[in-house]
Amino acid sequence: MALKFQSKPFSFRLKRELHTAQGGWQERQGWLLRLEDAFGRCGWGEVSPLDADELKACGDFLAGLCSAPTRLELEDGMAFWPAALAFGVGAALGELDGLVGSAASGGWLPSPASAVLLPAGKALLNALDSVLGMPTLQGKPLTVKWKVAVVADSLERNLLRQLLERLPADAHFRIDANGGWDRNMVSAWVELCLHDPRLEWFEQPLPTADFEGLRVLDQQVPVALDESLLVQPSLRESWLGWQVRRPVLEGDPRPLLRELQKGVGRRMLSTAFETGIGRRWVHHLAALQQQGPTPVAPGLAPGWCPDGPLFSSDPEVVWAAA
Repeated sequence: MALKFQSKPFSFRLKRELHTAQGGWQERQGWLLRLEDAFGRCGWGEVSPLDADELKACGDFLAGLCSAPTRLELEDGMAFWPAALAFGVGAALGELDGLVGSAASGGWLPSPASAVLLPAGKALLNALDSVLGMPTLQGKPLTVKWKVAVVADSLERNLLRQLLERLPADAHFRIDANGGWDRNMVSAWVELCLHDPRLEWFEQPLPTADFEGLRVLDQQVPVALDESLLVQPSLRESWLGWQVRRPVLEGDPRPLLRELQKGVGRRMLSTAFETGIGRRWVHHLAALQQQGPTPVAPGLAPGWCPDGPLFSSDPEVVWAAA
């Protein structure tokens, strides 16, 4: 049976530029997808890769899709499409089938409280002070994530010492190097954090190619893989440590949905700065993670996306705003 298929481009800018070891970026763009079956039921998806080459490839594949594809064409196509496009189509099919969002599935679950994403470099301390001074924080556990390997390593280690001095005893912190350290650099950070019970993990501390270094490091301190999981998806099955899962970037979300429904542990759900359509999936999966054996705060970077209808939880509103 053929489905009615539509796509619509979108773009937006983050409130401020995000600086990582891989460079800075602020622009997000992609496509919204809408699938409708013969009964008028709708499923919504989002295609928003970070990589410019993948963005172009997604556009080429979308241009080749007809307006009335069959389910079989879509299911088979995902094996050959870029991961971001496979997410969009898989998300739309999953909603169309009632796997998420329906009354039978429990509806869309709201996300638990997120970790706070702190800016790189010297801006860290002012941002941390602002967070600690927020009245809404009183009595609630705080988790912060700090991106490093952006400015001089000696400066960042000095900032780390100040962060640890200011961070409450019941708070938690994550250090995200985005693959920007080498083994010598990471040793100095391990020495500073090794016995601090507030440390949740080092996120992608070494390049994706240094799997042996990542494995050895995970025996000293908790290591969460991020970019490695995108470069080598088989690690999602074999890596027993923490995994940072960014659904919008990694393909069909239905396998991850099934994992979390079964209670698989050591997964942390993270944003890739998506619109309200993709965000519904990230929030829903984060809520399922909280119900599992290893609940942690998701990484949703509150305050970094702009406000407005493009980020509504109502897909019709998002579609109209694109």
